[in-house]
Amino acid sequence: MFIPEGFANQRMVVIPPPLVALALGAPITRRLVVTAAGYFPQARDHARIRDEGIEEHIVILCVAGAGWASIGPHSVRVVPGSALIVPARTPHRYGAAADAPWTIWWCHVRGSDAAELVANIVSQHGVVASLRDPDRVVPLAQNIVAELERDASPQRLVSIAGAAWNLLTQIGTDRILRDRGEPVERAIAYLNETLGESIKVSEIAALVGVSTSHLSALFKRATGGGVLAYQTGLRMRRAKQLLDTTSLTVREVALEVGYHDPLYFSRHFRRHQGQSPRQYRERPSGTRAEVG
Repeated sequence: MFIPEGFANQRMVVIPPPLVALALGAPITRRLVVTAAGYFPQARDHARIRDEGIEEHIVILCVAGAGWASIGPHSVRVVPGSALIVPARTPHRYGAAADAPWTIWWCHVRGSDAAELVANIVSQHGVVASLRDPDRVVPLAQNIVAELERDASPQRLVSIAGAAWNLLTQIGTDRILRDRGEPVERAIAYLNETLGESIKVSEIAALVGVSTSHLSALFKRATGGGVLAYQTGLRMRRAKQLLDTTSLTVREVALEVGYHDPLYFSRHFRRHQGQSPRQYRERPSGTRAEVG
């Protein structure tokens, strides 16, 4: 049996229709307004079926588990580190995977610019966009929910519109990495597939057919950092997912992401996250989706 909401530790805010109508007639928010947002952790049996669509565009960030969706003619699987985009007035059905229910941050948006922003993403990626840097995207969704929980004043909705604009444009910037060239794409794919292995930059460069210095330069332009820094980011993101969604020990998590010394892993994790793996796991449940 599918359910639309009601999950343990969920967060959800829906703006009353009269306030939405006022926002759509006001400067700034008439261009983009968030009408609802939330966080559903491990949302078993979650699903929505809207055969006629709705007036809002829907953005769903999957940070753990998995889901499925049928959006117009598209049937897709939604995996961690991806965004599901549902354009307004499009028939859709989506929900959590039965074997590994997704954890999601989501929001609904309207406004004169919303359709253009959504169309930009869909034209590049289809209805599912891979998030190259979830650590930059997910906090934007978290901020939207936190701000809506404070109040829905006109001033607050303007601030939230800014976060929503950043969220939609950040999802769409995946094209930048593709424009940087195939070697970077292949190297990133290889790094994702070998998180638990020790590899050298020179080996990756040879695999993708460029020199070590050239690969490093490509990575610097495309990601703002080096190859190993990007690998560390991937490992830390995976570590956070494992700490959030499994009962693996810190030692087991370290091994899973390529660290044979759990103390060395813990130092890297603290430097990257600002707290130890144990502290991260024991943080308040309301922030448990900060897995990037």
